[in-house]
Amino acid sequence: MRVVIKVGTSTLAYRTGRLNIRHVEKLVKTIADLKNAGHEIIFVSSGAIAMGVGKLNLPGKPDDIPSKQAAAAVGQCELMYTYDQLFTQYSHVVAQVLITGEDTEDPDRRRNLVNTLTRLLEMGAIPIINENDTIATAEIKVGDNDTLAAVVAVCAEADLLVLLSDIDGLHTGDPRKDAGAELIPLVEEITPEIERLASGAGSELGTGGMTTKIGAARIVTEKGCDMVIINGAAPELLYDVIEGRSAGTRFTGKKA
Repeated sequence: MRVVIKVGTSTLAYRTGRLNIRHVEKLVKTIADLKNAGHEIIFVSSGAIAMGVGKLNLPGKPDDIPSKQAAAAVGQCELMYTYDQLFTQYSHVVAQVLITGEDTEDPDRRRNLVNTLTRLLEMGAIPIINENDTIATAEIKVGDNDTLAAVVAVCAEADLLVLLSDIDGLHTGDPRKDAGAELIPLVEEITPEIERLASGAGSELGTGGMTTKIGAARIVTEKGCDMVIINGAAPELLYDVIEGRSAGTRFTGKKA
């Protein structure tokens, strides 16, 4: 199975911007094990800006674009160094792929991206993808890594997209505010009611929320790819997801 796994900033980092070592080590170990089982993994990772904030000892996420881009430049180095060190412990090679919206929208650049991802997978590497925040501007940004992961999943003709979030999945209300909110385990069609349930911003250091995840689901399910949202604090749920057991919220792809 070819699987795109996207992890958000809230899973990778504390509010300080410093790495959540426990979460990241568990996630890498699980992905490495899934790779050992024969699955092809493409990993979309947020966290560059947040880790740059921590590395530079900034008081919080900057508001201006140049400072965000500077933080991303510092944080991306830290992020890839960490992944390289951790995956090497399990004898897996990682490859950094930084892209912008233009790389997925221009036909020639999109073809180059697809060819590179295909060859990396053939070579047994794990592509680690992030938006090129250091140079991306509003005109060429994909916008958020939920959307980026969905676009990558379509480009790579993935069988499954998994979004690791800071909640268990899509609920009937906001579980952080409504104790009675219930998890919706299966969404077979993205209706206006489903879209209304997706509201609110992401975490303090991140950019995404449930709205962007529903948008990602729409992109991939239209192409026949399933998408699942699970809690990134429990990466072992990836085993359940890939083996077809119920976990989080699954959006079923439309079959031809």
